[in-house]
Amino acid sequence: MANLIENKINNLEGIKEKNIETTEKISGQSLDIVKENILKLKEIFPEVFCEDKIDFERLQDVLGNYIDDKEERYRFEWYGKSQAIRMAQTPSRGTLRPFREESKNWDTTENLYIEGDNLEVLKLLQKSYQNKIKMIYIDPPYNTGNDFVYKDDYKDNLQNYFEVTGQVDDDGNKTSTNSESSGRYHTNWLNMMYPRLRLARNLLKDDGVIFISIDDNEFGNLKKVCDDIFGEDNFLGNIVRATGQTTGQDSGGLGSSFDYVLAYTKISGVDLSGLPLTEHDLKRFDNEDERGKYAYDQMRKTGSNDRREDRPNMYYSIKDPDGNDIYPIAAAGYESCWRFEKKTYDKLKKDGFILWKKTKRGDVEIWWPYVKYYLEGRTKRPSPLWNDLDGNKKATRDVRLLFDGIKVFDYSKPIDFIQRLICISPNANNEDIILDFFSGSASTANAVMSINADDLGKRRFIMIQLPEQTDENSEACKAGYKNICEIGKERIRRAGEKIVQNKDKEGIENLDIGFKVFKLDTSNIKPWNPDYENLLMTLDDTIDNFVPGRFEEDVVYEVMLKYGIDLTYPVDTREINGKKVFSIGFGALIICLDSEITLDVVQGMVDLKNELKPEISRFVFKDNGFKTDSVKTNAIEILKRNDIKDIMSI
Repeated sequence: MANLIENKINNLEGIKEKNIETTEKISGQSLDIVKENILKLKEIFPEVFCEDKIDFERLQDVLGNYIDDKEERYRFEWYGKSQAIRMAQTPSRGTLRPFREESKNWDTTENLYIEGDNLEVLKLLQKSYQNKIKMIYIDPPYNTGNDFVYKDDYKDNLQNYFEVTGQVDDDGNKTSTNSESSGRYHTNWLNMMYPRLRLARNLLKDDGVIFISIDDNEFGNLKKVCDDIFGEDNFLGNIVRATGQTTGQDSGGLGSSFDYVLAYTKISGVDLSGLPLTEHDLKRFDNEDERGKYAYDQMRKTGSNDRREDRPNMYYSIKDPDGNDIYPIAAAGYESCWRFEKKTYDKLKKDGFILWKKTKRGDVEIWWPYVKYYLEGRTKRPSPLWNDLDGNKKATRDVRLLFDGIKVFDYSKPIDFIQRLICISPNANNEDIILDFFSGSASTANAVMSINADDLGKRRFIMIQLPEQTDENSEACKAGYKNICEIGKERIRRAGEKIVQNKDKEGIENLDIGFKVFKLDTSNIKPWNPDYENLLMTLDDTIDNFVPGRFEEDVVYEVMLKYGIDLTYPVDTREINGKKVFSIGFGALIICLDSEITLDVVQGMVDLKNELKPEISRFVFKDNGFKTDSVKTNAIEILKRNDIKDIMSI
């Protein structure tokens, strides 16, 4: 053994001497959020940096009166918040491994189902999906004392993953519930939610929105946390949703028949989309002219802030059809105001949107102005009270029916409820990406497929779920579903097939009802996940730097994550001079992971790039696939001569 180790050490030294670093090494970490934020700060305030360090005194000078230097200030604090912030900013060294056999329509689908601790998964998605998600909907644990609370730490993500899915801590103690007797009942929940919401915000598009279901237990804390992360100005409102059943009837207070949905956008100035008009709404549009059907409403402002002193710039006279001056006088006799300023009225009048009708004011008949609004393109502002949809019992029955009468899940959200959230997302279109990182029984995926079936849209879903074990005495476990992920994946399969079979619509056969399954795991690449206590393993890395039992496809998807490439991009496999070469995104990324890369292979990869003609192309090689320094040097020269400058090795 001693001779073996000595030989390997000598080999290692020899490799170090002849290794020529002509390619850049890919980092094994997920996006470094702190580094990214510092770069953004440097773009805004370059003068506060000195030798790449921030001069806080100079930063305070630059910010001037915007600095709050008081010891007591208005902010939301709790035990562990600083650690929760660090948790969100600590890069992950894990990866997501593909599982084709558990997926559906792998080669064509653009949907994702990811198993694992959502904190780690959200970190891994930062590069590939930053600023790409239009809507996030989550239904997190409500912290009722019985539900599961994720217990995060700084350990290797896979070990943490196993501990969480096993619902035990280092000592084997149960961590599956967060009881009030824990002493930090609200704190534990806040420390679980805070880093996940910070990471989620990064994934939203500028006009993206997040909807979060919650009940009375943590409503106040969730509102404060979201104000902290998204900003008070970006609060869009609170939806009160009727659950269809009353709980808490044994308590001394009021029962509960509602839960809540907090809505936040990423940046200010973004509005929710309107809802389609109902049959009742359409009855109002019973007038018609050359422009189409229209309804009308009076021009005088009514309701709150309708007095002259409230909006003095909206109090002015206008001429009626007989040439008389008309002022916004309420029926009660006080001076009111119009709905808009004079210049807006003049434009509406010019464009034919002002309608005059005779009306009685006491015993006198007068002319009174109304504003036309046309049916075409008309939607209505969503109400904050949603009591017109199916409740939770109906949702649970639907899932049970889908699983042939087996009660596999207790707390599914109604499909039409999530569909409505999708519809009212800002600037909603039928190619949006919808994310749910507490996906449970995959109601959100079901809703996305259903709404796509209605308008033949191409919305995509990303579901993330911890494979929490089902109770061994439950119907789900007895039916063979050992964890929640197995339930979620099967629901998507069954719901997709049912949607396609029940829809008699041209083009429905092209509906994307598939999904790619990925699972959280340690890195496939040894140098990115070294065992420093095992010298022999470290020395083995010089011969083969891939983890035993992993496949080339595992590594390919890990490289895609590190590069920030969408996991649904097409991956094409070519054989070049007997070696396997992967082309991702039609040549945007070309990878060879063979252990013996020749110059003929390199030239063949160049020919592949010239055939596909991508706008940009990156080349990645297995670092120890070049057996001599001359082969590596000549390979780099071939690539540079062909204008390929982005060359990485692993």
